[in-house]
Amino acid sequence: MLIFKGDKLLAGSGENSEIHSPSVLSELGLRVVRSSLDLPEVWQVVPPWSEVELDAPDAPGVFEWIDLREVWLRWGDESFARAGAAYQYMNWLRDTRFCSRCAAPVSPREEDKGLACSACGKVVYAPLSPAIIVAVERDGKLLLAHNARMPVKRYSVLAGFVEPGESLEQTVKREVMEEVGIEVEEVRYFSSQSWPFPCSLMLGFTARWKSGELRPDGMELSDAGWYAPEEFPDIPPALSISRKLIDDFVKRRL
Repeated sequence: MLIFKGDKLLAGSGENSEIHSPSVLSELGLRVVRSSLDLPEVWQVVPPWSEVELDAPDAPGVFEWIDLREVWLRWGDESFARAGAAYQYMNWLRDTRFCSRCAAPVSPREEDKGLACSACGKVVYAPLSPAIIVAVERDGKLLLAHNARMPVKRYSVLAGFVEPGESLEQTVKREVMEEVGIEVEEVRYFSSQSWPFPCSLMLGFTARWKSGELRPDGMELSDAGWYAPEEFPDIPPALSISRKLIDDFVKRRL
């Protein structure tokens, strides 16, 4: 079982130690406020999870509460995806207790992982917010930028959310223009990654510079530049799709 307190996950020592026996809940004196074990059978395809009170005590002994990014760094993609899926369903169920149309209570459906209104019958499903992330190249160099909200001076490729009515390729071109003022072409799909903060799906692309000079927007981005591999500033850690895009660029330069 995955045991959450807010956006923190109970972890211990050893391989796959983000997974615990349900008995751990009583052993640590944790009171459950929500659990997948109380849901219909169709919801059991994700790992069993329980959410405990936000004011639950600190984990004693060999246990500790860690955030999802730490799960990713400790145990890799598979564990991150497993914990992220459980967290997204848990977070959605916590926030979606009443119908947005008529305000009546909603309840889990037996036939799929949806919630149905008890009064008007409206059915809703866990939301996903698609976002693009793109590695832009120019003359053997990669576009890297610093997000103004980041506390550390780390640089990465550009990203942004898809807006209604857009194709993914249109989003790539719009986001790059809005953030750094250049046009791109040859937009190609790379890969995707679930990003449960809280419910994003990152869709990776590569593209080439077409025209214009870099002009960071000054709001989201404080700095941007073209970098050869030997010139890279601090970049994201391994496992993230941003790093995979960067590593792919480096590999193709060799």
